Amino acid sequence: MEKSLVLLDLGITVFFAIEIVIRFLASDGPKRFFSNGWNIFDTIIVIGSLIPAGGSAILLARLLRIFRVLRLVSMIPELRMLVNALLKAIPRMGYIALLMFVIFYIYGAIGSMLFANINDFLWGDVSVAMLTLFRVSTFESWTSVMYETMAVYPLSWLYYLSFIFLTAFVFLNMMVGAVLDVMTQETAAMRAEDEAKVDIPASDKPASAADVAELKQQIEELKGLLLQKAG
Repeated sequence: MEKSLVLLDLGITVFFAIEIVIRFLASDGPKRFFSNGWNIFDTIIVIGSLIPAGGSAILLARLLRIFRVLRLVSMIPELRMLVNALLKAIPRMGYIALLMFVIFYIYGAIGSMLFANINDFLWGDVSVAMLTLFRVSTFESWTSVMYETMAVYPLSWLYYLSFIFLTAFVFLNMMVGAVLDVMTQETAAMRAEDEAKVDIPASDKPASAADVAELKQQIEELKGLLLQKAG
């Protein structure tokens, strides 16, 4: 069994090595080939797989062999599009996360001032209060935290519900919206790239607004000629 796994690992490594060599030879040169981040990633994985799994490099070799499964991402266009969308959405998500941190800090400061005398373990200072709020935002036994403070401040439920509304609904949807927006752009770009690779006949291309307007004008002219002949 172990020998079969070794042979399978060797076969996969050889297959990936041949595939990367063919892609390199089919490209327009090293500069063009390595201008694609996925090609760099695949090359690193393949070179790492060729390192003998022994000696001081055994840990590195094993790690690269584990990451070899990520080559599926570069081989399947749909997965590659998803990863590209996620990476491009990180800056937008970073700004949303920064705004979330501001909200956490404001609510944490308010909570530490109001509720520290109720439960010092949960609201002792701003940092601990922010951790408590993170627990509230994940809905982990958040009602017990709320009811404890409501025993002293009956209207404190407004504090929790407003915080949950902002973090669990507004900001979460903003995160999803940022990713979906980038995914839409990536899908359109991939579709345009596929259309550029395939020569679509003019008859198969959808009519533009100008074509439709021109066709309507021609129909109106034909109607006018028919009416003149009928008259």
